[in-house]
Amino acid sequence: MLLADFAQVSDNKLTIVGGGWDVINSGPVSYAIALTIRVPWDQTNRKHRFRLDLLDPDGNPVTTATPDGDEPLTFQADFEVGRPAGIRPGSSISLPVALPIGHVLPPGARFEYRLSIDGEQSDDWRLPFSTRPETPPIAA
Repeated sequence: MLLADFAQVSDNKLTIVGGGWDVINSGPVSYAIALTIRVPWDQTNRKHRFRLDLLDPDGNPVTTATPDGDEPLTFQADFEVGRPAGIRPGSSISLPVALPIGHVLPPGARFEYRLSIDGEQSDDWRLPFSTRPETPPIAA
């Protein structure tokens, strides 16, 4: 899982531009999260759900204003990966995912995306990043 300026999935592959950073400007931002979910052989041909939550340094959900009030910045989707013809039994199958994201972030803050699959989490499924501190205007 990584942060990128742009990411998309095509032909079951990720195309990533400007990937791998961990510091971004504050204010209105747009970026992408690119990730590959490796599905074990015995978990193919079953429905699964992934969820990606944006959290503040205290582990609280980051929210965004909506017409219905503040909502947590959460991305979730169901997925099912089949076994391609001719694949060796026991192989894991990759599911590439690209999520375009846009929202407003405060300056000088630390955030973390946490991924869960079917309600399970791992320390390896965390993606921390920071926003640059606010810089004072340059005096003329």
